[in-house]
Amino acid sequence: MFMDIKFNMVNRTKQFFMEIGDLSYFAARFFKQAVKPPFEFKELLRQCYQVGNRSLLLVVTTGFIIGLVLTLQTRPTLIEFGAVSWMPNMVGISIVREIGPVITALICSGRIASGFGAELGSMKVTEQIDAMEVSGTNPFKYLVVTRILAATLMLPLLVIFGDLIALYGSSLVEYFKGNVSFRLYFNKVFEALSYGDLIPATIKSFFFGFVIGLTGCYKGYKTGRGTAGVGIAANTAVVMASLLLFVVDFIAVFVSDIFYEL
Repeated sequence: MFMDIKFNMVNRTKQFFMEIGDLSYFAARFFKQAVKPPFEFKELLRQCYQVGNRSLLLVVTTGFIIGLVLTLQTRPTLIEFGAVSWMPNMVGISIVREIGPVITALICSGRIASGFGAELGSMKVTEQIDAMEVSGTNPFKYLVVTRILAATLMLPLLVIFGDLIALYGSSLVEYFKGNVSFRLYFNKVFEALSYGDLIPATIKSFFFGFVIGLTGCYKGYKTGRGTAGVGIAANTAVVMASLLLFVVDFIAVFVSDIFYEL
C-alpha cells in the first residue's frame, strides 16, 4: 500500500515537471515564431475580434455585479466605523489593483482558454493541422502565434472595460444609498489612484492574457487522438490557466511591492 502511494507520488511529480518542460518549450517556440516573418496580420486581427468581442459582454456583466456586491457588502462595515466617505477610495483601489484584473482574467480563462483548446484540439483530431503542414503552411504560426498574441493584446482592454463597469456599479449603490453624485464618486476614485496602482495592474494584464492564450493553445495543439481528447484539452486548459494566473499574480504583486518600497 505504502509503495503504491509512493510510486504514484513519484509518477505524478515526474509528469508535473515534464508538463512544465513541454509548456516552456512551447512558449520558447512561440517567441521564436512570433518574430520570424511572414506575419499573419489578417488572422491576428480576426482573432483579436473573436477574443475581444465574444468576451466583452461576459466581462462587462461580471464587472457590474462585482462593483455592486463589493459596495453593498462593504458599506455597512464602513458606516459602523464612520468611514463611509472612504468608500470610493477603497473600492477604486481594490478593483483597479487586484479584483478587476484577476476576476476578468479568470472569466476569460474559462472563455478563451477552453475555446482555444477545443478549437485546436478538434483540428488536431480531424488532421487539419497535418493537412496544413502538407500544403506548405506553417500551422504553428497561423494557429498558435496569432491566438496567443490576440489574447495578450485584448485582455488589458477587457480589464479596463471591466474596471470601469465595476466602478459604475459601485457608484450606483452610493448614488441611491448615500446620495453621492456620479461626478463626486469618480473624482474621489481618480484622486485615490496613482501610477503605482495603474501601471502594475496594466502590465500584469498582458501577462495574464499571454498565460491564457499559451495554455489554451498548448493543450489544444497537444491533444491526443480521439474525440475524448478534445474535451480533456478544453478542461485541462482552463484548470492550468487558472492556476498559472494566480502564480503570475503573486509574482507581479511581489515585484511591484519591491519597486513601490524603493
